Amino acid sequence: MKLALRLPIPTLPPALQAPQGTAPVDPLLLVSAFALMLTGLVMITSASMDVAARDFGSPVHFIVRHGSFFVLAMIAGTLSVMIPIRAWEKYSVPLLIFGVVLLALVLVPGIGREVNGSRRWIGLGPVNLQASEIAKACMVIFISGYLVRRLDEVRNSWWGVIKPILPMGAYGVLLLFEPDYGALVVMVGTVAGMVFLGGMRFAQLVVVVLGGGGLIGLLAFAQPYRMERLKSFTDPWADPYGAGYQLSQAQIAFGRGDWLGTGLGNSVQKLFYLPEAHTDFVYSVLAEELGLIGALLVVALYVLLVARIFIIGRKAEKARQFFMGYLTYGFGFIIAGQALINIGVNVGALPTKGLTLPLLSYGGSSLLVCACMIAIVLRVDYELKCLQLKQPPREIPWLRRLLRLEEKAA
Repeated sequence: MKLALRLPIPTLPPALQAPQGTAPVDPLLLVSAFALMLTGLVMITSASMDVAARDFGSPVHFIVRHGSFFVLAMIAGTLSVMIPIRAWEKYSVPLLIFGVVLLALVLVPGIGREVNGSRRWIGLGPVNLQASEIAKACMVIFISGYLVRRLDEVRNSWWGVIKPILPMGAYGVLLLFEPDYGALVVMVGTVAGMVFLGGMRFAQLVVVVLGGGGLIGLLAFAQPYRMERLKSFTDPWADPYGAGYQLSQAQIAFGRGDWLGTGLGNSVQKLFYLPEAHTDFVYSVLAEELGLIGALLVVALYVLLVARIFIIGRKAEKARQFFMGYLTYGFGFIIAGQALINIGVNVGALPTKGLTLPLLSYGGSSLLVCACMIAIVLRVDYELKCLQLKQPPREIPWLRRLLRLEEKAA
């Protein structure tokens, strides 16, 4: 008698089954996101083992934690892709308030946790939740809804451009108290980019950029440690054992990597020379082990990921689904901005800033939020295909009923 071995075949969530005659999601977007996540899993394993063995007595400490967040990110992404886009639009204002509450809770003693002089995390037992990661996504959802409601005002008056500054200012003040200067820069750039794509005139953009740039410069001069980072960034070798230590060690990692790298697991800089080797500077370890070719392939994956996001956003705009379009653009700006800043810091082109590399570096909150953002973009792509084929998109039954009840009540 022959026994047949039957393996389970992975299927898409019921809410994302393909409309007839088309693929359910953008394959290039999905593949590039998974490739970055899997690359991150491998590189964090390589970069963290020695530090974990020293600090926690187990070389797999960070691997287990990141692996757990990897699984949670898959679950969160699956749940997010089941939520219809109109639900995000309907609850955009409550989500803005939720983001403010999270940023405020970080500053409450006993709730917010301080790490390396910054109070950016909310303690949830053994897990730390970085509030700014969720707040940035909440801000994008709110601004997307605002642009849909006030599009004519944004395109024809200064008041329409100034209004988004008010909620962004509340977020900004709370971020400065943490402090989380990097998150503030990304959020300001994202909102400015979204409003510009919404139809803001070029003269208005110039004024906003000059005003925002001046304010950011003023904040940089206001704190001595920020000035030290700026000085060390211009010439890290002037003080290689002090203010320029991180950048100089990162540059050594790139130099050792050469074209093809030293080989996976053979980095020397991760052996207590390069601080935060598995978080902020994981890209330097990657460049050392995989060389210039590997580093450029990762950049190519980010370019592909962001390009596909903006292409989907443009499709939504052409279909006159403006909320979908602006939402997609906003998430694209966040991922592109954080990737650009993190890689720029690693190669010495930008001052040192504590921003994670999206989908790749260690950080549970960042991984979860990025997975959800990618899932929402995939949902946008799916609903656009349903709209094009004139087929109703699948939705979670109880959520569909809830939205209908609220629409009737309104």
